[in-house]
Amino acid sequence: MQVNIAESWKHILHEEFEKPYFSELLNFINEEYQNYTCYPKGNDIFAAFDYCDFNDIKVVIIGQDPYHGVGQANGLCFSVHDGIAHPPSLINIFKEIETDVNIPYPKSGDLSRWAKQGVLLLNATLTVRAHEAGSHQKKGWEEFTDAVISKISEECSDVIFLLWGGFAKKKGKKIDKKKHHVLESGHPSPLSANRGYWFGNKHFSQTNTILKEKGLSMIDW
Repeated sequence: MQVNIAESWKHILHEEFEKPYFSELLNFINEEYQNYTCYPKGNDIFAAFDYCDFNDIKVVIIGQDPYHGVGQANGLCFSVHDGIAHPPSLINIFKEIETDVNIPYPKSGDLSRWAKQGVLLLNATLTVRAHEAGSHQKKGWEEFTDAVISKISEECSDVIFLLWGGFAKKKGKKIDKKKHHVLESGHPSPLSANRGYWFGNKHFSQTNTILKEKGLSMIDW
């Protein structure tokens, strides 16, 4: 597998692509995609970077694994292709948006519309074997996405990081909180949301308030 990633990111991450762990990761991914059904499609593995240029980042949302059901994963965390039923976490995200910023629940679960506005939708692990959650964890993806977060933290300023759940909060250790804005809450999954850790976090309105204060265009959620 070749790394087909947008030019702005290629420049930022070129040192990472040269490291031994990344070569080992690519070998593992090649074998997995040859021998098993894996998601997302090969062309979508780096979709988060293709839709959101490094120089345009305003917001970063960190997910964990891609969806592992048929036709769901499209390379953007929490997002699904048009026509695919919305998974429970995405339903809860849209419900919070509905009450927070008064936007009607959308038909489309494709979040590329956010990514094009400067929202990096980054999963910690970029691939998964079909129907086997976590199957591509601890193979190198986490090291790569840690490096991505570190680079954003070092080279950008005033980025808004939305950290949902314990896994994303651990990733937050890579963020310089003096330079950036970090909003934390529980995960939008039903388990967390039904315990009161998700609904009412108002992350979407808070994000737009910060952007407005910085003189930047707000996100149309």
